[in-house]
Amino acid sequence: MGLNDPQWGKKNSGGPPDLDELLRKLNAKVAAMLGGKGGKGGEGKPGGGMPMKNFGGGIGLIAAIAALIWLGSGFYIVDASQRGVVLRFGKLLEMTQPGPRWHLPFPVETVEIVNLSQVRTVEVGYRDNVKNKMLKESLMLTDDENIIDIQFAVQYFLSDPADYLFNNRMPDENVRQAAETAIREVVGKNKMDFVLYEGREQVAASATKLIQEILDRYKSGILISKLTMQNAQPPEQVQAAFDDAVKAGQDRERQKNEGQAYANDVVPRARGTAARLIQESEGYRQSVIANAEGDASRFKQILVEYEKAPAVTRERMYLDTMQQVMSNISKVMVDQKNGNSLLYLPLDKLVESTRTAAAATEAPAALVPVPVTSQSSDNTAAQRARDSLLSRDREAR
Repeated sequence: MGLNDPQWGKKNSGGPPDLDELLRKLNAKVAAMLGGKGGKGGEGKPGGGMPMKNFGGGIGLIAAIAALIWLGSGFYIVDASQRGVVLRFGKLLEMTQPGPRWHLPFPVETVEIVNLSQVRTVEVGYRDNVKNKMLKESLMLTDDENIIDIQFAVQYFLSDPADYLFNNRMPDENVRQAAETAIREVVGKNKMDFVLYEGREQVAASATKLIQEILDRYKSGILISKLTMQNAQPPEQVQAAFDDAVKAGQDRERQKNEGQAYANDVVPRARGTAARLIQESEGYRQSVIANAEGDASRFKQILVEYEKAPAVTRERMYLDTMQQVMSNISKVMVDQKNGNSLLYLPLDKLVESTRTAAAATEAPAALVPVPVTSQSSDNTAAQRARDSLLSRDREAR
């Protein structure tokens, strides 16, 4: 059945009731409550007017209901991570803790619910994505007069709800401007290589501390949680030249390291050699000194014995000297007293051959066989040597 059907709502078919009927019943109840008779005039009053007593009672009931609704609108609930700031005519009245609370309803008092545990993020140098750069914020000048492009994000939460509400018109913008001011100051005091590479963490820490100091001077009620460096690089226009410079610097460091490694290898060796030579020279010096002292002591002892028996000592010294000299040569000296001619035999050869034969005899027969022809050849050679010496002696005569 359609809504425009005149029979809609008049049948007991479980459909919706008739709206006109409901309105009539509602009007009748209101009129009865106010003491009226519907559209008819009242008793003893021309024109169908209502009694003033009944009218005043209805107004009081409505006012009481409205007052209850107004008072009930002052209830509110503060979560565990929130704080309530109650304002009376716009002036701070109190801060409420978590739980169900009540305040005088509007327009006397209002309440602002502030979330203290929510971490808020502000982006500097980009928006939403590092590719969406804000060059006005990201380009900065270093201490060595180089330009770098920095994008970073600042995370913060609230520490004082009252300061946050009353001392900030645009909190995110205040944090962004303080962060940009702090990072420019820190970058301006450091070299380009330090900011881009080894000093990024120190730059972030210094900037975080400086941002907090600025916000504390403003009494903003904001506590900086973390500063995250998203990107730090030279401008795109000079990126290629900067890469070449970085490669050259890396080559320089590599060559320096290689030279240092070579020096670390050569210098200890040279020092070791020098120390060895010093020790050897020191040992030689000690040896010479000891020998000289020993010779001096021996000479003194010989001198004492010489004074006691000069002839014996002289003869002994002569024999010792000759023994020392003759022990290093292979000559045979023969003393001729009466001028008799003697046969000079090759005694050195005979002694050497005798020693060789003795060594061969001592060796095992299986390992060193001694042929008979060798002995005959040695005898033949000795005989020839005797004949040659004899002929020379005769020619000399």
